[in-house]
Amino acid sequence: MTHKPMLAIGLAAAFALAAPTAFAQMSPQGGTARPAAQGTQGNPAAAKMSKADERFLTEAMQGDLAEVQMGQLAQQKGGNDRVKEFGQTLVKDHGDHSQKLQQLGQQMGMTLPSEPSARQKADHDRLSRLSGAQFDREFARHMVEDHRRDISKYQAEAKKSGPIGDMAKQTVPTLQQHLQMAQELTRPAPTTGSGGGMGRSGTGGGMEGGQGGSMGRGGASGGTGGGMSR
Repeated sequence: MTHKPMLAIGLAAAFALAAPTAFAQMSPQGGTARPAAQGTQGNPAAAKMSKADERFLTEAMQGDLAEVQMGQLAQQKGGNDRVKEFGQTLVKDHGDHSQKLQQLGQQMGMTLPSEPSARQKADHDRLSRLSGAQFDREFARHMVEDHRRDISKYQAEAKKSGPIGDMAKQTVPTLQQHLQMAQELTRPAPTTGSGGGMGRSGTGGGMEGGQGGSMGRGGASGGTGGGMSR
């Protein structure tokens, strides 16, 4: 009979030794413990990003993607050399800027869209049905209105501090340059020269920094999916 108490004491001692190890493997809620989640805890910049910042980056990327497609369409459908040249500018500047946005999104822990918005796609489809002088008019009008909206958004974002605000500051000059180019498309072509290329103020291109171009949107109101999503 003395064996049973001895066995009970042994079992109790074994349980007492094993319990700390078992509890150490459990989280306070009873689940299996795991390393701290990645995401905002491991990315201070992402933790500070507001919903407004997320929306801005999303629309900026959609605008870049739409402008690249619009530029390609202008090269295909444009009725004069000025429109085609502006299309090349859009493809180059917005293509470069979209890569910078992608890098910024990764730094902020955010996945950016890979295609334009539904509204921008509809605009593109509408303009794709036009050609020649009719396309040139609608394209220019759309680009002017679109770039005006984008400049307003970028200027507002540029007032903020941080990497997104810095990017917006660098982009505004190029947007303004694109707007100027688009406005020139709405005017009659020069009577001298051969259809003339569109002059760009400043040197260098690209949607980041300087006067060399950035995410500009100038041009006609009827363009395809240009500019930031609305």
